[in-house]
Amino acid sequence: MRVRIVLVEPHEAGNVGAAARAMKNFGFSELAIVGARPQVTRDAAEWWAKGGADVVQLARHCPTLQETLADVHLSVATTAIRGRHVYEELTPSDVARVAEETLGEQNTLALVFGREEWGLSGAQIAMCQRTASIPTAPDCPTMNLALSVAIFCYELAKGLRPPPIAKDPAPGDLIQNLNSRARQLLIDLGFFADKTPDRMCAELQALASKRTLTTREASLLLSLVAHVERAVHPGRQPSSPSE
Repeated sequence: MRVRIVLVEPHEAGNVGAAARAMKNFGFSELAIVGARPQVTRDAAEWWAKGGADVVQLARHCPTLQETLADVHLSVATTAIRGRHVYEELTPSDVARVAEETLGEQNTLALVFGREEWGLSGAQIAMCQRTASIPTAPDCPTMNLALSVAIFCYELAKGLRPPPIAKDPAPGDLIQNLNSRARQLLIDLGFFADKTPDRMCAELQALASKRTLTTREASLLLSLVAHVERAVHPGRQPSSPSE
């Protein structure tokens, strides 16, 4: 889906630039600015963007919120709920879930953020289909505009990230070799004392297997065992860590 960040009459150029940077951090680039304020200048906003200057440069400027939302399939007004009654309080993660459940690849989600001083008007909230807020401490409910944008973008980006690359788990024979060499080394060091090696080794292996080792990690540990073996038995013929 497409995500459009809408800033309604932002007051500070720094906030516009920082919001653009946050968008770019999480892979979003469509910025719309509603209304015009002489305090906001593009040069200052670009300076604050730090890597997201292109988001500021390509920002769409619209005179009214209604025009900005004309082609949007789901619009969400953000509010700090400072004593204002709304019928729903979606969290940023709720917004991500609703968008994922209702929007397709060609649909557009608009997140609407209000003025730094007093947010969105009641009429502007009513133009949006849903409302959302960031859960904050009661004694400090409002957040900086750019930080708010960052939190919503972070939640939305979760579902858009590519799956993690496979880590090349170590093959069974490598793990078995590591376990047997480590067991013998512990016996040589007298680690088990009068205890049964089988039981203690089983516990150690269970502890180690809580995380799947990659081939590189298992090979590194096997190399470590080999170096300790040579220190413990300096006269013994060294063997390859992979043997």
